Amino acid sequence: MERDQDSCGTQLIDGNGVFNVEGLDNFSKITKLSQCGLSYAIVAIMGPQSSGKSTLLNHLFHTNFREMDAFRGRSQTTKGIWMAKCVGIEPFTIAMDLEGTDGRERGEDDTAFEKQSALFALAVADIVLINMWCHDIGREQAANKPLLKTVFQAMMRLFSPRKTTLLFVIRDKTRTPLEYLEPILREDIQKIWAAVTKPEAHKSTSLSEFFNVEVTALSSYEEKEEQFEREVAELRQRFFHSISPGGLAGDRQGVVPASGFSFSAQQIWKIIKENKDLDLPAHKVMVATVRCEEIANEKLRYLSSDQGWLALEEAVQAGPVSGFGKKLSSILEFYLSEYENEAIYFDEGVRNAKQQQLESRALDVVHHAYVTMLGHLRSKALESFKMRLEQSLHKGEGFAASVRACAQSCMVEFDKGCEDASIRQANWDASKVREKLHRDIEAHAASVRSTMLTEMIAKYEKQLTDMLSGPVEALFEAGENDAWTSIRKLLKRETEVAVSEFSTAVASFELDKPTIDTMVQNLREYGRNVVEKKAREEAGKVLIRMKDRFTTIFNHDNDSMPRVWTGKEDIRAITKDARAASLKILSTLAAIRLDEKSDDIENVLFSSLSDGTVSVPSSKDRSVGASSDSLASSTWKEVSPKATLLTPVQCKSLWRQFKAETEYSVTQAISAQEAHKRSNNWLPPPWAIVAMVVLGFNEFMVLLRNPLYLLVLFVVYLLSKALWVQMDITGEFRNGALPGILSISSRLLPTVMNLLRRLAEEAQGRPTPEAPMQQSFSFQNSRNQTQLNPTSPESSVSSSCISSTDSEYSSPNLMHRRSTKISEEEFS
Repeated sequence: MERDQDSCGTQLIDGNGVFNVEGLDNFSKITKLSQCGLSYAIVAIMGPQSSGKSTLLNHLFHTNFREMDAFRGRSQTTKGIWMAKCVGIEPFTIAMDLEGTDGRERGEDDTAFEKQSALFALAVADIVLINMWCHDIGREQAANKPLLKTVFQAMMRLFSPRKTTLLFVIRDKTRTPLEYLEPILREDIQKIWAAVTKPEAHKSTSLSEFFNVEVTALSSYEEKEEQFEREVAELRQRFFHSISPGGLAGDRQGVVPASGFSFSAQQIWKIIKENKDLDLPAHKVMVATVRCEEIANEKLRYLSSDQGWLALEEAVQAGPVSGFGKKLSSILEFYLSEYENEAIYFDEGVRNAKQQQLESRALDVVHHAYVTMLGHLRSKALESFKMRLEQSLHKGEGFAASVRACAQSCMVEFDKGCEDASIRQANWDASKVREKLHRDIEAHAASVRSTMLTEMIAKYEKQLTDMLSGPVEALFEAGENDAWTSIRKLLKRETEVAVSEFSTAVASFELDKPTIDTMVQNLREYGRNVVEKKAREEAGKVLIRMKDRFTTIFNHDNDSMPRVWTGKEDIRAITKDARAASLKILSTLAAIRLDEKSDDIENVLFSSLSDGTVSVPSSKDRSVGASSDSLASSTWKEVSPKATLLTPVQCKSLWRQFKAETEYSVTQAISAQEAHKRSNNWLPPPWAIVAMVVLGFNEFMVLLRNPLYLLVLFVVYLLSKALWVQMDITGEFRNGALPGILSISSRLLPTVMNLLRRLAEEAQGRPTPEAPMQQSFSFQNSRNQTQLNPTSPESSVSSSCISSTDSEYSSPNLMHRRSTKISEEEFS
């Protein structure tokens, strides 16, 4: 018979009791033991030294255990415990070759290892072969009796031991039939069982509750090898399907899954070495706990490094992943099913507990990705809400209705995304993220609502500002008696229009009534504040307004035409009317009158200021004036300080300043009247004219008798008229007699020379004959314009001086060009 090299013989425990962990792990990997689950069996053989145990195993299971060389003498061959895979046996079967008992190498007193190896074999093996000689059956001092005692004593150290099959192999059978030998052997076995000291719990326990006893006999290998081979081949068939119901193996209640065999064997040997009682059920749970933990850790490592999971994790960091929940559930299901497949044969309670732990830890690994996915879904839904709300508002739909519709659609979208991202293995609740999304939507809606309301309020506030500022300023500037009445009507009208439009616009926001009422009230107060602010601005410019009003009335007649001070105007009455109008503006801007409350500000001001009594009192009258002066106060009667724009003291000071600044205009008007009178009264008095007629009658008659004199006189008149117009005699004497004489004397000679030169040129036919007349017209027009502006004496005087100077120092040609230009403008 050829030995198969695939049996992978390995020393499990050496002769010194050291467990070969590395060798066992290597054996498991090579033979793929860990993949067998519960479908495996272990067969151990015990017996005296040199009884052919290794030989039997090699022939029975095609292993390659080391055998004794009979030609070198009988000695110990197997040291410790060896193991090998049984070749060709189904299911997967492991053969253990134990060190022989009763060996001379260990001596009679060293039986500790025999007991330890026997206990180890009973704890791990399903079938224990007891190899014994045929001639020992029935003998009191047979070699197998110490072995059986050792086996039975070891069995007592097992708590809740499983039922093991003891297969007694009778070697070198004789002619005595097996049916006669077997009863004797069973009787000896019962005697040995009865003689073994048992715990109280097992004193009355029969042997059959612990062991299935089987007996077989084999011929001598050395003498009848062929027959031995045939009998071994028949015995080999009994090991096929040994773990099936009715098979050779025992009940297998404490069997450990193949993947946990290595750890189980290590722990059993450790407990045996420590000389402790071996609790197989507890050991089974312990092995299941360790192995299930190892399997779970392994699957968790595989999950953490899974390429599909890593790709999914990376993808979800960038954005939402379609089918996230389905993909992740598939990955988790794969590793959980892998765990279940590998741990299916371990204790159910332990397996399920570890599976729950694995599932929990696996979910912890992927939970952050799930949270990230929910975050993306929330962000996407929020952005969708923002975009839809903006589009809806651009279409002109109501704000509250738009918010409800957009929020509902976005929440539905988020719920669908959460359903797609949900994992079958987890019952994770997305309600917190959903609530946060709801809060974010409400916050954004509130922000948009606040912005829109702010813009809307600003729009209607600007509308009120535009509709009130200009008209109010115009009413203040006009200074009419009913200015504040008109302002109140204007404020009420424009405020009601703005409030009506605002109420219609704000209705789409579906705000509560108190909020709307507050906003409407604020809008009304804003309109009032606009008027008050404009009133305060105008109060700050009241002096300018008063002076403008005074100038307008003083310098223009009832037809708004500029006044020409001819001497017929009543300057006193005009001044009084202009000051009364200015004082009316002062009284109008002294206080805010939006509440239709009556006051005496106007009466007080007119009674105190219109008669011109405002002046600095003398030292004698100060005590009396202080008590009688109605403007010596900082408040108005029946007017609150908040509504006061100008205090009485300020009004008094402003009126004094106003009169001081307008006094000059009145003075100039009076001067213009006097100048106009002087310019129109240049002829001599009537009595002088009569005297000249009476006294010059003779000369007049001479002229009539001699026409030549009349012609000469006419020429002299023309020359005098030309000099009069050319030198503007009237204008020169307007500023006084002495300045006029000095000016005329300095300009007389150049003017005469200029006139003669012009006459000479006209005689030669160069200039147009109308030039002198045009020049005279231009000078007369200039004089008339000077008289039309009596309120600006400085400009008139300066213009006159400049004109005079230009006429005095200009060349004849330049004078001619100027006169020509003036005449063209006059007659164009």
